Amino acid sequence: MSEKIAKLGDKAFHQDISNPHLGKLIGFLFVVSFLGLFSVVPLRKIMIIDFKLIYPSGTATAYLINSLHTPKGAKLAKKQVKALGKFFSFSFLWAFFQWFFTGGDNCGFVNFPTFGLKAFENRFYFDFSATYVGVGMICPYLINVSLLFGAILSWGIMWPLIEARKGDWYDASLVKTMHGLQGYQIFIAIAIILGDGLYNFVKVFGQTILGLYRQFQAKKSDNFTPSDEHPDDEVSPSQSFDDQRRTQYFIKDQIPNWVAVAGYVTIATVSIITLPHIFHSLKWYYILVMYIIAPMLAFCNAYGCGLTDWSLASTYGKLAIFMIGAWAGSSHGGIVAGLAACGVMMNIVSTASDLSQDFKTGYLTLASPRSMFVSQIIGTGMGCIISPCVFWLFYKAYPNLGEPTSQYKAPYALIYRNIAVLGVEGFGSLPKNCLTLCLIFFVAAMAINGLRDSVGSKWARFIPIPMAMAIPFYIGGYFAIDMCVGSLILFVWQYRNKANADAFGPAVASGLICGDGIWTLPSSILALAGVNPPLCMQVVPRLKG
Repeated sequence: MSEKIAKLGDKAFHQDISNPHLGKLIGFLFVVSFLGLFSVVPLRKIMIIDFKLIYPSGTATAYLINSLHTPKGAKLAKKQVKALGKFFSFSFLWAFFQWFFTGGDNCGFVNFPTFGLKAFENRFYFDFSATYVGVGMICPYLINVSLLFGAILSWGIMWPLIEARKGDWYDASLVKTMHGLQGYQIFIAIAIILGDGLYNFVKVFGQTILGLYRQFQAKKSDNFTPSDEHPDDEVSPSQSFDDQRRTQYFIKDQIPNWVAVAGYVTIATVSIITLPHIFHSLKWYYILVMYIIAPMLAFCNAYGCGLTDWSLASTYGKLAIFMIGAWAGSSHGGIVAGLAACGVMMNIVSTASDLSQDFKTGYLTLASPRSMFVSQIIGTGMGCIISPCVFWLFYKAYPNLGEPTSQYKAPYALIYRNIAVLGVEGFGSLPKNCLTLCLIFFVAAMAINGLRDSVGSKWARFIPIPMAMAIPFYIGGYFAIDMCVGSLILFVWQYRNKANADAFGPAVASGLICGDGIWTLPSSILALAGVNPPLCMQVVPRLKG
């Protein structure tokens, strides 16, 4: 039954976007990516000035920008750019060098069995990726350790034990299918992600409601209601001179609320008309319902992000998958409808929180809110063209994109698709005992998060993060090892010269990431042109006898 539904979903998908159609991808992004921007504009002053939300990332960016406009900051910035360029060149040339040895399946440094062939079979190896080493230098130590712990728990312990049960728990011929070992890998990871997402959703939503209640109580006790008609009231004599000046700049260059409302209604109308022609399973009334509730969810996400710096866009997307997928049902393309609805909802709520972060940055740097809004529109429009083109380039250059054997496995694509299958079909597709294990890990993810919040920050830094643990459950531990190497490099650097590491660590990491990432463009062009690497480097078991 599950195979039938999955095939129906695949058939509907290919009917909706065949091969994939680049114009449809660009059109889809254009009609859904701007709604979040317009939905949060009327609330900008309330969240930034009245509620004084922190928006940690936006605040940190503003302080960094302000620091660069000092003589000392400008001098340091030049040195940081020099370091970035140096490691960018190294990373690019290293990726170019590795390309020569990838002329075949499972070839190159990326498949070198660093810890032996048995560990390699269980996806434990260092794959010499400058990108992941750089990401490891940027990510907190706890994230990297959580990734490694999740890899050891899954590929080191659980999957070998479950694989030993083949023939009992699942058919031995279905090891690499959703009804075999792969089913446990995918759905247990989904259970952890959903448990972590649900916990944080309840936590942040609760903080949002509590924060709103306190804010309105404070306003009520002061007998004051925020109003666009009296902007001078926003500048309080009790504020510092800097805050008074920032407030004056922020409220001087207003964006009329009618522009935001008219923009949202216009784009929503166009979207309701056009989206069903792109995804035939996504009916117009599904989209209408989403657009009615989307502004409220966008506000909740923007407010919660201002309190915690945590965007729950993926959680809102999963809610859309379950809601629209179950509503459409398997006989009406529920899988495709759910995934398309996920894309719509995530675009709205994520762009709303991103723009709010930018408004906070603009407030602290004396930038015009109108300029920030226009810049965000321009950047979003560029992304609507560039992102599909990059995806199309990868799709054409790497025919097995997203498959387990691919260099680019795109693990979340498979995870989200199976979330949609689960939402449409229910739990009937799970192999034996998989549901029990999913429930255990779902509860464990929430319990671990609860424990982290209850013990305080002093001890929470020693407790792994469930969301990070879940990522290696399907794709393996190789990238976690790379990231831990990055953490080790940064740790040793900070031990020897902390000031130097803090100043230049992000620049070095960015250079490693960008150089390796930029190489994918010429390598994709070479692949499209039919130019193959000349060599294949492999490590094979020693011949016996």
